[in-house]
Amino acid sequence: MGRYVVRRLLQMIPVFIGATLLIFLMVNVMGDPIAGLCGERQCDPATAAQLKKEFGLDKSVWQQYVTYMGNVFTGDFGTAFNGQKVTELMSTAFPVTIRLTIVAILFEIVIGIPLGVITGLKRGRPVDTSVLLLSLVVISVPIFVTGLLLQLLLGVEWGWIKPSVSADATFGELIVPGLVLASVSLAYVTRLTRTSIAENRRSDYVRTAVAKGLSRRRVVIRHLLRNSLIPVVTFIGTDIGALMGGAIVTERIFNIHGVGYQLYQGILRQNTQTVVGFVTVLVLVFLVANLVVDLLYAVLDPRIRYA
Repeated sequence: MGRYVVRRLLQMIPVFIGATLLIFLMVNVMGDPIAGLCGERQCDPATAAQLKKEFGLDKSVWQQYVTYMGNVFTGDFGTAFNGQKVTELMSTAFPVTIRLTIVAILFEIVIGIPLGVITGLKRGRPVDTSVLLLSLVVISVPIFVTGLLLQLLLGVEWGWIKPSVSADATFGELIVPGLVLASVSLAYVTRLTRTSIAENRRSDYVRTAVAKGLSRRRVVIRHLLRNSLIPVVTFIGTDIGALMGGAIVTERIFNIHGVGYQLYQGILRQNTQTVVGFVTVLVLVFLVANLVVDLLYAVLDPRIRYA
């Protein structure tokens, strides 16, 4: 196991460098960030040259990338164009988005998996058809429609929640935004669990467990569910990074100042340091989440061993 973890960590290095390089190149072709600093009026040549020198934009893209990566490994993600350290923006944005992501993942686990188990065991029955239709509707409706609808009904019309989240962004305030963020993934988790349960239900080890006289509850939880969760865990693990990076729409609707908000502001103002810094951390989240998922395989299925 230890050798496998070390090997995976070493494999992360080229992936991390390649992903950050691609992001850096894409962000640098968005436009001229100096033009955004000067507002509607065009910068005079002297001011533009001074600003480029101050932010290191007078160098080639490759030199900027090498300098940036050297600073990243020392914990310096640069300075935003408003003079604020990117790490300061991260310290306020990431805790909020992490709480939002935790709420969303809990919805996927607490609602999605049980619904998938129920429909997988009752395949072809009315409850199965109803859940499948409902999940298809949820997948078909865009998140911004779901978010605006729940905000209008629960926040404006009925007054059950605040239409916008406060600066503290407590777990209680993030329940509805978390449900909105998790809605599509929750539907996929339900359908994926259902398919896996229905397929493994016909396996030999399940029939053997039933033939031994084990209770239905033990067969489902101890044998059927444990083996059926491998594809579900894979999806949820990779979905962590996707939820954190894809929270832009949800955070805009509910006025949540998290990672999505900062990315939106960075793209809008062509703030290269902010965008690259936040996306760099999200790349690390993806890589770590994938490693944890691979390690969980051995926990769910004892037959899997890592050399």
